[in-house]
This record gives sequence, structure tokens and C-alpha cells, in this order.
Amino acid sequence: MLILRNVLAISSLVFFLLAPTFFNPISAQTATPTPTSSTNQLRITDLQNQINDLENKISDLKSQQKTLSSQISVMDNQIKLTQLRIDATQQQITDLALDIDTADKKINTLDNSLKKLTGVLIDRIVATYEVGTIQPFHILLSSDNVSNFFSRLNYLKIAQEHDKKLIYDTTQAKNDYANQKEIFEKKKQKVEELKSQLEAYTAQLDQEKKNKQRLLSETQGSEANYQRLLANARAEYEAIQGIIAGRGTEGEIGPVNQGDVIATIIQGASCNSTGSHLHFTVSRNGNPENPFSYLKSVDYVNQSGGDTFNPSGSWEWPISPTIQFNQGYGSDTWFVRTYHAYPSHNGLDINSSSSLVKAVKNGTLFQGSYTGNSGCRLRYVRVHHADDGLDTFYLHVNYSR
Repeated sequence: MLILRNVLAISSLVFFLLAPTFFNPISAQTATPTPTSSTNQLRITDLQNQINDLENKISDLKSQQKTLSSQISVMDNQIKLTQLRIDATQQQITDLALDIDTADKKINTLDNSLKKLTGVLIDRIVATYEVGTIQPFHILLSSDNVSNFFSRLNYLKIAQEHDKKLIYDTTQAKNDYANQKEIFEKKKQKVEELKSQLEAYTAQLDQEKKNKQRLLSETQGSEANYQRLLANARAEYEAIQGIIAGRGTEGEIGPVNQGDVIATIIQGASCNSTGSHLHFTVSRNGNPENPFSYLKSVDYVNQSGGDTFNPSGSWEWPISPTIQFNQGYGSDTWFVRTYHAYPSHNGLDINSSSSLVKAVKNGTLFQGSYTGNSGCRLRYVRVHHADDGLDTFYLHVNYSR
């Protein structure tokens, strides 16, 4: 009975080991995920070429003489450029999403195959263990002849070698796809980055369209109005430079405290200004400094055309909030880029519902004026802050004392 039981076990084992091999072979999958189609790649390349062409065109237009028509051409091409960047970003997101979906499906398929294969291999190991104590003599007794005996032993050896190779191949395939999955996890992160970039481009496009409408509104589509605004801006810049350099006519009024009313904003157009606003400048030894480094955070409405509003200091503002923010500080303001009237804006243009102008710190008040090449008399007040050597300037104002 023992011999018969062993013979049956051996026969079952040989059939179990060989049947999956000969009747239902499982091979390791090593194919890589389907790459982005060549059509989509050509589309991205074409968009990038268009972007490069527009960038060159915009650069050429900026080097031309500054007229209303040339500036509108720059804006129109910038709008087209931003739209192309949006299209290119959307195409990249679409392609990455397709790649990720394809890879996930392949990885899931492989995982299912490996789970089934693992079950088969575990069953084989159990079956092999159950008959592991069978001696070759018992196999010989169950064989018809010597040739059959060696054939059965050889079949067993072949099945075991096949199992080893199959385990290696499928493990390698799983490692390959694990690597691919890691790559596509990074692509998922790239998608999120592209989505953020897309949001920024969309906001930029909206701002560029508003800026074009603002330019057309300010100039009323007239070249003469554009050149008049240009001339006013240049005259104001020259006057402010002269005032900061100490070339204004001034008279000392006396000490003031932080928060004291020192002037009022002129309502409507005034010297070198087409509308009501306060030009506020901070200077140290005749050199303008960024007012945002001194002023504290405050409620504001941005009407500047997209200029950066980033106060980080501790000073109260010279006018009451909510602040109407018309132009920022530096060489990258909307007005500087659009009108090219001066290289850099050396202060802040602001307004509010109140026309009262207050000292931002304790100091000594001076009332002054400057008459430049435009012939008009630009009124301002200055507060000298002796403790740190700073001066604050408040332009386009009426004196309050």
C-alpha cells in the first residue's frame, strides 16, 4: 500500500508540475509602458516652435520706437504667447495623464498575473515537499522499465528548473514595472506642477487682456494721448529725481509725530499727474529704497496692472486703508513695461477714500516744490527722520499747515 500510495503521489506530482508548463505557460512580462504618441509629441514641438517665434517677435517689437501702435502690437503678441503656453501646458498634462493611465493598467495586470503565479508555485512547493522523502527505488518500482524511470526523474528536474527560471523572470518583470511605476509617480507630481503653472498662465492671460484694455482706455486709442502720458511720466520722473537729490525749494515747518496729518492729496489732475494719487518715496542719503521694506501689511485693492504688493515692515501707511495700489516699486512695474517712460519707479503710487496724508514716523517736516522742464510746480512735503538718516517724501499734495 505504501508503494502504491507513493506511485500515485509521484504520478500526481509529475502531472501537476508539468501540466502548467505544457498546457498553460506563463511568461514574464518585460514590456515597458506605451510612450506618448509621436503625434502628440509633434504637437508639443510645434507649439514650442510657435512660442519661440513669438518671443523673438516681441523682442524685436520692444526695440522699435515707442508708439501706441507698437505697444499694442507687443501686448497682442504677448497675449498670443501666453495662450500658446497654456495650450502647450494642457497638451503636456493630457499626454502625461494618458501615459500614467496606460502604465497603471499594465502594472495592475502584472500584479494579478504574479498573484496567480505565486499561488501555483506555492502549490508546487507543497506537493514537492509531500513527496520529498520518496526514494528513487520507489520511483523505479512504479516505472515500467529503466527508460521510464529516468524519464520521470528528468521530468521532475526539468519542472523544477522551469520553476526557478519562471520565478526569476517574473520577479525581474515585477522589479521592472516597480521602477516604471516610480517613474510615473514622478510624472504624476509633474502633472500637479503643470496644473499650478497652468493656473498661473491663465491668471497672466487675464491680466494681460485687462492691461491692454487699460492702455486703450487711458489713451482712448489716440497716439497723441499716449505721447502726452509718456511726456508727463518722464517729467514726473525727472522732478522726483531732482527732489530726492535735494534740488527742490524747501522750508522747514517743524517737528511732527508719527500719524500727524502733514498734507492732503490733490484731487484730480495736477503737475505731472493725470489723476489723484500720492507718490510716496523712502530715501537714504539721496538714494531711493523700496518702501515695502518699511511699510506693514494692510488691506489693499490692486489696480496697478499686476505689480507686486509685498510690504514686510512695521510702519503705518501714509494714508488710511483700504489702499488703492496704482503702481509698485522698481523696474518691473506695469507702467514701466508699457510706457517705457523711465527705467524704474522709485516709490509707490497709492490712493484711498481719505485724502489725508500722515507722517509714517517722527521727524522734522519740510514743505517744498520743484519746477522742472515741464514748467509746472510740483508740490511735496518731506519728513527727515534723524534717528536713522531716512527721508520720506509725499508728492502731489496740498500743504496742510
